[in-house]
Amino acid sequence: MAVGFESDRSGDGSSKVNELVDADRALLSEESLGGKGSRIVSAVLSPAVRLWLRSQVSEVKELSVKIEGSDRQILGGVVPKAAIAASGAVYQGLHLTDVSLSGTNIRINLGQVLKGKPLRLLEPIPVVGVARLNEADLNTSLSAPLLANALSDFLLPLLGLVDVGDRQQRLNLHNPQVKIETGQLTLKAAILSINNQQISFVMRTGLRLASCHELLFEKPEVEISQGLNNDNLESFKLDLGSEVELEELILSPGELICRGGIKVLP
Repeated sequence: MAVGFESDRSGDGSSKVNELVDADRALLSEESLGGKGSRIVSAVLSPAVRLWLRSQVSEVKELSVKIEGSDRQILGGVVPKAAIAASGAVYQGLHLTDVSLSGTNIRINLGQVLKGKPLRLLEPIPVVGVARLNEADLNTSLSAPLLANALSDFLLPLLGLVDVGDRQQRLNLHNPQVKIETGQLTLKAAILSINNQQISFVMRTGLRLASCHELLFEKPEVEISQGLNNDNLESFKLDLGSEVELEELILSPGELICRGGIKVLP
């Protein structure tokens, strides 16, 4: 599950966040998903989808699944449209405050599902959606290997404290904390050196969309303790891969909201 980013520097960011979340949750209404569902959906497919989704996350507080399609379409192995909403989901250590996703023309192994086998995708599908992370959930996520390793790789060339040519080396970060402000992120942490000394640093950067699959970190500033302050750095891009389609990122005090899509592989 993934969504895209772009900064919004105008207007009331918090109200825009709520509007986007409410709009995407409307996808999950019975009316928007085509009215009456099929007996296959209620008896077989919805429980199978819920089981599959729960197998993908280590924790989830609330989970809703809505599926659109006639018996004839679904018996042919095609789900015309499916939408999910979840809160408090934890995916590979990433804590998602709220997430809503939808996909269309989903091909599945329905014949095997009817025989009691696990649900499986038969081909890649484009998924679009919106996710909201509050500051507390984002900071909890920083301790997970997925973000901790990515953060280390991100900071290595930026700080220039170790040889970036040796990919075996990683920064040993202590207590990283992110503060989310309007259109800007501030990261505070300490780097634990080889001799167990802590070197404190602060990085401030703007964040916006550079292309449909690139983020632009604008005018990053890094301050390092012990008189090792860095000069202001040039803006730089981060490529998230061609399978990502970024649309929007809103940073407002204490939370961020992401909208976009990604191709989900079987």
